Amino acid sequence: MNLHTVLLDRFKAALVAIGAPENAPAPLAKSTRPEFGEYQFNGAMALAKLLKQKPRDIAAKIVDAVELDDIAEKLEIAGPGFINIHLNPQWLATQLQTAFSDERLGVEKQEAKTVVIDYSSPNLAKEMHVGHLRSTIIGDAVVKALEFMGHNVIRQNHMGDWGTQFGMLLAHLSDKIAANQVAETALSDLEDFYREAKVRFDEEQGFADRARQYVVKLQGGDAHCLSLWQDFIDISIKHSEEVYNKLNVSLTRKDIMGESAYNDDLKPTVDELKQKGIAVEDQGALVVFIQELANKEGEPAVYIIQKSGGGYLYSTTDQAAIRYRCQKLHADRTLIFTDARQALHFKQTEIVARKAGFISAQQTYEHCPFGMMLGQDGKPFKTRSGSTVKLADLLDEAVERAEKLMAARKSDFSEQERQQIAEKIGISAVKYADLSKNRTTDYIFNWDSMLSFEGNTAPYIQYAYTRANKIFKDGAGDTSNFVANFDLQSPQERTLAVKLLQYVEALNLLTSEATPHVLCSYLYDLASNFMTFYEACPIFKDGVTEEQKNSRIALSALTAKTIKSGLDLLGISTLEKM
Repeated sequence: MNLHTVLLDRFKAALVAIGAPENAPAPLAKSTRPEFGEYQFNGAMALAKLLKQKPRDIAAKIVDAVELDDIAEKLEIAGPGFINIHLNPQWLATQLQTAFSDERLGVEKQEAKTVVIDYSSPNLAKEMHVGHLRSTIIGDAVVKALEFMGHNVIRQNHMGDWGTQFGMLLAHLSDKIAANQVAETALSDLEDFYREAKVRFDEEQGFADRARQYVVKLQGGDAHCLSLWQDFIDISIKHSEEVYNKLNVSLTRKDIMGESAYNDDLKPTVDELKQKGIAVEDQGALVVFIQELANKEGEPAVYIIQKSGGGYLYSTTDQAAIRYRCQKLHADRTLIFTDARQALHFKQTEIVARKAGFISAQQTYEHCPFGMMLGQDGKPFKTRSGSTVKLADLLDEAVERAEKLMAARKSDFSEQERQQIAEKIGISAVKYADLSKNRTTDYIFNWDSMLSFEGNTAPYIQYAYTRANKIFKDGAGDTSNFVANFDLQSPQERTLAVKLLQYVEALNLLTSEATPHVLCSYLYDLASNFMTFYEACPIFKDGVTEEQKNSRIALSALTAKTIKSGLDLLGISTLEKM
């Protein structure tokens, strides 16, 4: 049940009843203060000019026409024509009862669509670094939310596993193996291996020519080269899988669709663009002139799909990927998570693909850009020496810092328990600090704030879950046979109840806009509402009636279930003890 949708439908019907124009604005928002009720309808002001009547008079007509007797305790007109909606506590209690007894917490599935999501996409020539964090965890949160809402989601890890750099790397690997090193040992540190190969390419006489020969052999299907390349890919993927496991990310080997997967379709893709007159020859290269993105002088943007020497580019591979996703996988939506610097490339890519008919009018192609992770100096996050931070090292440091925090807090945990809790808190803190920021903005990476037990952080929300879940277990006895009866008496109980019923609103916004920070904000508000309720509404003290106790235990239980559900979708662990 979606509170917002139910109320909006009733108000839209009321607008029709009072003779408002078709498609008249129907602005419904959550109230900002409890004394104004739970929701506010602000459609009267928008209609005043259209109907040539006073806003308050229109508001009065809407109040008379809207059928909310079963939902609202009262409606009141405020200011120039705001309609404050105070929901009926008995009706709220009934909705809570439904949510409590439903494993989906009363969240209905959306109409199922096939959604292809391209995310993470590390370059297999190097280990994953902090630049891969946002794509990986934002993409995975959106994947999990869409699956929860009933969609058929196809993960696509578009790994960089092809191109000229692999000639350099394969030539270096070949020499290592010739010197009796096994591939796994040679590639144990991908960063060192890449650096060694690059130095040889830049400085060693004859090596660059050998590297180019390896590229030709690889692209020509040479068995020895393909064998070396497969060794390189397998070992590189193991590095990525280790990071995915640490991050609690759902990507697996079967989700990999590297650049190499589209090799066979590159020529047919280019041929079709030529045949349709979309791509033309220019200075030996094949290009598409995009008039829609012309500059101030009227010169069209240039989108190269084949180099003058016959080589292919990222643009070629992206066009082939679109053909595969839209025509073979039949994607209703395609979402691509990369940093914002690639926004122009993907805009050009979509325009070309639509002109070619690779994407139908009904299919969406959504580039979901994100901002950068910055250091305290406001510059891209680096090590003290100025080098790129390996993602595995960052996560290890997060766990170490969480361990120190745990050691400083009094507890009766065993060493093993403390280690397990620190691992969950550390990794969760890094993930949540990123996911809780608006996807499109840059953010400053700060260890102290993300590991804090106060504010909009993973530890704060994890602690709220632990406390709420403990109340349920301590108070319910046999939790499997607990019968919930909600009785909302205090303002804090009502506020918590409404927030619990707004879970679906956060999920709908997340899945439509691909913005996990919306769910983070919801969970933080829910945790804060629960903490306020916990302080104001005693549960196990003398003087509390059995009805109050049962209701408050049930509110705690539903809070724990909802927080756990939300954190699961974000790929963040919950803890039974903290």
